[in-house]
Amino acid sequence: MSDNIQPVFILPEDTKRTTGKDAQRNNIMAARAVAQTVRTTLGPKGMDKMIVDSMGDVIVTNDGVTILKEMQIEHPAAKMIVEIAKTQEDTVGDGTTTAVVVAGELLKRAEELLDQNIHPTVLARGYRLAEIEAQKILNDIAEDVDINNNAVLNNIAMTAMTGKGAESNKEHLAELIVKAAKDVVSTKNDQLIVNLDDIKVEKRVGKSTDHSNLVEGIVLDKERVHPEMPEKVENAKIALLDCPLEIKNTEIDAKIQITEPSQLNAFLAQEEQTLRNMVGKIHESGATVVFCQRGIDDLAQHFLAKLGIFAARRVRKSDMEKLTRATGAKIVSNWKELEETDIGFAGLVKEEKVGDEEMVFVEQCQNPKSVTLLVCGGTEHVADEIKRAVTDALGDIAAALKEGKVVAGAGAVEMEIARGLRGYARTLSGREQLAVQAFADAVEIIPRTLAENAGLDPIDVLTKLRSAHDQNQKWAGVNVETGATMNAWVYGVIEPLKVKTQALSSASEVAEMILRIDDVILGSQRTQQGMPPGMGGMPGMM
Repeated sequence: MSDNIQPVFILPEDTKRTTGKDAQRNNIMAARAVAQTVRTTLGPKGMDKMIVDSMGDVIVTNDGVTILKEMQIEHPAAKMIVEIAKTQEDTVGDGTTTAVVVAGELLKRAEELLDQNIHPTVLARGYRLAEIEAQKILNDIAEDVDINNNAVLNNIAMTAMTGKGAESNKEHLAELIVKAAKDVVSTKNDQLIVNLDDIKVEKRVGKSTDHSNLVEGIVLDKERVHPEMPEKVENAKIALLDCPLEIKNTEIDAKIQITEPSQLNAFLAQEEQTLRNMVGKIHESGATVVFCQRGIDDLAQHFLAKLGIFAARRVRKSDMEKLTRATGAKIVSNWKELEETDIGFAGLVKEEKVGDEEMVFVEQCQNPKSVTLLVCGGTEHVADEIKRAVTDALGDIAAALKEGKVVAGAGAVEMEIARGLRGYARTLSGREQLAVQAFADAVEIIPRTLAENAGLDPIDVLTKLRSAHDQNQKWAGVNVETGATMNAWVYGVIEPLKVKTQALSSASEVAEMILRIDDVILGSQRTQQGMPPGMGGMPGMM
């Protein structure tokens, strides 16, 4: 028998495999690299990122989730961090950078403990205990808010927009945002629900931000179908049709044989009569404005114009649903079924040129349950960033009203959590105590980053904050202008509780998951083996 034992290959030869400490270090390094990328955007003094995609399109933003989505990250562990931002965006709409930065710092602190030979499972368990305790602390310190707290709601919206492109007009925008939320709010199981689908955010390029306004109704990116139609209809009666105002083609292939000219004339006259009947039925219902989800025949357009009816075609389904909620009109799937009871109302329907394109404004609706925020910006990039800031603020208002709880920002919450966790760690006896202390140190990354991004000395700032919190000043946060501590609540830096609870739970769950991975097996690059391309190159992030 030969002494040379053949190695046993259980994986294809070009599979890359990393195990043990190397796998953990690789994953932690990639995750931290992602967190580091967005860290400089945090807070009122955060910087922006410019991202140029493969098509040459430019995005300038400091919105965490937008940056991470556009970066096209390849590394599998780094993708898990991007998922945190997406979850935060979908659940709350704001706090994406906070969630990612905390996750990166949790992994950094974990790495220091791994180097001291503390087992990853012990670390994960300690982090889980710390997160549960942190959630309790958050719920204990949170303050109540309701729909009548206008000052608090305005402060929430302004806090969300501080540090974004919208900052210079944040008071004006905050008022519009709060009014929009109040217009569409509904109650369900004693909870106030703001459905963000009911608030359409449209951008208008070429005007300064202070021209932004709230339309008590809907703005459509459409134009009237015929130049003879009125540009403006007051006290409009609105019909919503989900059927084409055209001659139907037969479902099956049919051949029509015509033997003499009079038959052709009769055939064309019949088609014309059908279109006349359609328009006649609409006119009969009392409608003065028609929004059609499908096409409108040229001849039907002419008949509608002669009757002075304003019409727009190929309106998106989502916009049709918004029009229903704004005007009270019902969507009718067959023009023959259109009745007077299906008609909605708007005080004014007009076509107006916005920038280079025509838009239709459906305004002055009675008690609209769907409204439009028209945000303005001098250039395309500015308008895009303001739209992102407004969307974040809307998410914050919706989260605050739904949960009914808010906390102060400016790093005050994180300092209070860290203080509470250090006290909690002293009650533990095992190695989990170290993990809980590491968690407490990690959440302090938020005030530290706020200070660093404002050009302040983070050690001085943290020392002052710790001292203030030890004297039970629970809302002591960092004033990024002076570096002194301030009462964040009094200064109006307020955020929904949900932003913090969601960020902490997402960050700790993903950190635990990454810590528990001790073996990374990367399949072959060959796509015919059924593996997705672009999963190679483990240490690299992009």
